[in-house]
Amino acid sequence: MISAEPIIYIVIFIAVLALVQGAYLVIFGKSISMDGKVNRRLEMLDKGGNREQVLDQLRKEMTQHMKSQSIPIYSMLATKAQKANIAFTPMQLILMMIVLSFVAFLLLTVMTDVGVPVRALVAVLMGVGGIYTWISNKANKRTRMIGEQLPEAVELMVRSLRVGHPFSSAVAIVAREVPDPLGTEMGMISDETAYGRDMGETLKAMAERLDSQDMRFLAVAVTIQQTSGGNLAEILDGLAKVIRARFRLFRRVSAITAEAKWSGKLLSGFPILALIGINLVQPNYFDEVMKSPLFVPACLIVAAFLILNLIVMRSLVNIKV
Repeated sequence: MISAEPIIYIVIFIAVLALVQGAYLVIFGKSISMDGKVNRRLEMLDKGGNREQVLDQLRKEMTQHMKSQSIPIYSMLATKAQKANIAFTPMQLILMMIVLSFVAFLLLTVMTDVGVPVRALVAVLMGVGGIYTWISNKANKRTRMIGEQLPEAVELMVRSLRVGHPFSSAVAIVAREVPDPLGTEMGMISDETAYGRDMGETLKAMAERLDSQDMRFLAVAVTIQQTSGGNLAEILDGLAKVIRARFRLFRRVSAITAEAKWSGKLLSGFPILALIGINLVQPNYFDEVMKSPLFVPACLIVAAFLILNLIVMRSLVNIKV
């Protein structure tokens, strides 16, 4: 008899991810999905929002997670949630973990026959792990998209400066023309400088919040030009070329190291896939071995080696560009 429990676990975990994404889109609308032609800030303004109110809401969303690092459970999510710019508040995310854990527990109760303690543990892992996976994917996607958009945004600033616009107007043009996620970020910079904040400080704060080296270059270039003068258009034109070159080099390094990355994932994932496959074909295959007192320590040792393999392989291919 073939056991379907591993497949059920996978299906429930996918359902948890779909549920949190669906709730996110329902609550905040499609403008939060980063794939619209009009960025979220402009859409909020178009719906009648006051410029100051929109700025306050976006600023709150973009800074709320790092302010909640003191929460024990939430501390491991704060940095990634900040980079992903999750509109959920920290308390809402924690509530989502509880709700998803409860839903997973109900689904496990209906679809499996495992004991209550195991169901509860797996449900909590699915609830917390689902939120962490969802936030991590969004953070990686947003960081990658900002990196891809930045060279074009800087070149648009250069063209604006060369036709006579001041730098603040060039940033405002980028905020109108560039879609999310960079469009809303630049819109916030435009609004904050309009209310009196220094442009260099605003760019530096954005770079630190996004942990973007290219944004740090932009902030430094603007700050130096403000203090010592110079042709900002030429400076930014050179910066755009540097960012594009870094981006090409990063892609090349990613292609070169892809084999090692997937080898590490395969070596760590194959034993788990083999375990699932054996359990599907012969559910009673490990019954005798499980009675041994060495079974649990051996499983823990194997799990430790698999995790260590991922860490070592990741450190070997983690090349800074």
